[in-house]
Amino acid sequence: MDIGSLLLILALLIVVGWFIARPLFERQATIVDGLSDQQDHELSALLSERDRILNALQELDFDHALGKIPEEDFPAQRAVLVQRGAQTLRQLDELTQQPASHDQEARLEAAIAARRADAAQPVPAAADGHAAEPAGEGLLIAEADDDIEAILAARRRERQDKSIGFCPNCGRSIQKSDRFCPKCGKSLA
Repeated sequence: MDIGSLLLILALLIVVGWFIARPLFERQATIVDGLSDQQDHELSALLSERDRILNALQELDFDHALGKIPEEDFPAQRAVLVQRGAQTLRQLDELTQQPASHDQEARLEAAIAARRADAAQPVPAAADGHAAEPAGEGLLIAEADDDIEAILAARRRERQDKSIGFCPNCGRSIQKSDRFCPKCGKSLA
């Protein structure tokens, strides 16, 4: 080996070592800048509490759907979890709250007022008997939402009629026409 090869290998080792050791020397960024260690610890605890409550809510809903939780106990248990979750979110907001400028609040209020004014305007009828489109808005949002909700409700009813149970492997609901579980692929035949 000549000296050039050795210097190239040495330079490559230095670059790789620097790349690997870089995270050890850099301070990790926190979610909110300017928090003290105590506040950072409190933020971490609140975030883990939020995640724990969300998981508990999902498990409670799933257990209720499977019939493991009696109908009379479910609303009370869910209400307690939702209340604790709301309290945790309020604490998170208080900890991470950054002062909002008056300018941003004024812009937001103006946008909300404009949106409400557009939604409150009556839609004139066109010559063909259908509602004419408001200037620059397309369809009214409320009418479009009602149509979408009706389609979704029909689709949900249709899917519920076809459901025959749950996959014995993963627990996902299966349809009459399914030969394999759509989630885990287990044969249902």
